Amino acid sequence: MTPELDEALARIERGEVVAYPTETLYGLGADARSEAAVGRLRAWKGREADAPLSILVEGAAALEGLGLSLPAPARRLADALWPGPLTLVLRARGGFADGVARREDGAVGVRCSSHPVAAGLAQRLARAGAGPITATSLNRSGFPPAGDRGEARALCGEPGAPWLLDPPDAPEPGGDASTVVDATGPTPRVLREGAVGSDRIAACWAGEGAA
Repeated sequence: MTPELDEALARIERGEVVAYPTETLYGLGADARSEAAVGRLRAWKGREADAPLSILVEGAAALEGLGLSLPAPARRLADALWPGPLTLVLRARGGFADGVARREDGAVGVRCSSHPVAAGLAQRLARAGAGPITATSLNRSGFPPAGDRGEARALCGEPGAPWLLDPPDAPEPGGDASTVVDATGPTPRVLREGAVGSDRIAACWAGEGAA
């Protein structure tokens, strides 16, 4: 998979948009620090300028270097459920393109995928000092996200579409979208129900059932 990851890295460094599989759905990646790259992603997707974009990381150890705060309860969620279908909304100190942060306080959604392609891409970007990239779904706004290889290839086969990183031997996504949890407050707030249930979120936050 190394040649494909190298190609993806080169395209991202040029400011292009790359589609990639996760364990749940296909995602769209653009340099989350580049206004131009994020603008290209929004233009293709048709996403409103004030709609936030999550980012993809290789793991919890990368968060401090990106200026993201991971309080103890949120760390318990990350330790128990990452890599996996969980997006954590965390406070950030800035450094991302306009519109990547979720709110005025700079909070941003963070995804750590267990899919080998998404995980490999995050690791390759980190080693090159080129990350992070966005982790929004592959779809035109208002339409369902691409959940299988055929849908992803159809979307990425359009003129001007994102380049698709999807080696033929890679597993296809499957299942519900990631659960999105606001981890900036004293208690977890589920913003989107998904693959991880609310009961599991509450238990891990409290330090129970983390195994």
